Amino acid sequence: QVQLVESGGGLVQAGGSLRLSCAASGRTFSSYAMGWFRQAPGKDREFVAAISRSGGSTEYTDSVKGRFTISNDNAKNTVYLQMNSLKPEDTAVYYCAAAPSLLSIVVRTTEDEYHYWGQGTQVTVSS
Repeated sequence: QVQLVESGGGLVQAGGSLRLSCAASGRTFSSYAMGWFRQAPGKDREFVAAISRSGGSTEYTDSVKGRFTISNDNAKNTVYLQMNSLKPEDTAVYYCAAAPSLLSIVVRTTEDEYHYWGQGTQVTVSS
């Protein structure tokens, strides 16, 4: 079992930055590939970014490439999402998730691959 707690959300103006953190507790953090998803009002939850167990592989949805960066710190059992040049369309509840992964270099991009989810943190970008 893994417990995930997100933090770092808030209200920011367009063009601003936020860094989300996801602290994990429970089973060995380094056994999991990690991901960030988001859900805007009235929309389905969508994939944002993912990172492999090793941290050496990452994947992003097209709309955030070049603006968002996912990273992990296995010593701190934490995964981060640095969000720069934020846009109003980035407004959503952001969730981190953990996927058991035998392979250290594989990233997971679909919800079905993730077994554990945090409670979410609200990000609001004003125009």
